[in-house]
Amino acid sequence: MATEAKVSVRQISESASDGRAREFRIPCDRPEVKGGSNAGPMGGELFLLGLGGCFMSNLLAAIKARQARIEDVEIAITGVQDGTPTRFTEIAMHVSARHEDRAELEKMVVIAERSCVVANTLKQAVQLTITCA
Repeated sequence: MATEAKVSVRQISESASDGRAREFRIPCDRPEVKGGSNAGPMGGELFLLGLGGCFMSNLLAAIKARQARIEDVEIAITGVQDGTPTRFTEIAMHVSARHEDRAELEKMVVIAERSCVVANTLKQAVQLTITCA
């Protein structure tokens, strides 16, 4: 069964916008060096944050459901931009956490990767790698 996700983006200044998802608001802007007012992350940064947020929520759900002893999870995400027109050609995510069993962390990362709608979408267009420590 198909489901929909809906968000909206509204201009709030010459260079900035206000993203809305449910009751949440997220500013979006360019840094001053790119002609913006630095009122929030750029769209590409929000794109990477969206991937990280989706992956993290699935990872935390997997950890909780399996009562895994994994804490202080952090994901570092790097996107490489290239091509004409410019696009993300590679995205790397590195998961780190406090854990007692690396194999257990790796298993949770695999479960999260399979469940993450953003990662599943991106894999069709971008080289996406996920590692953990």
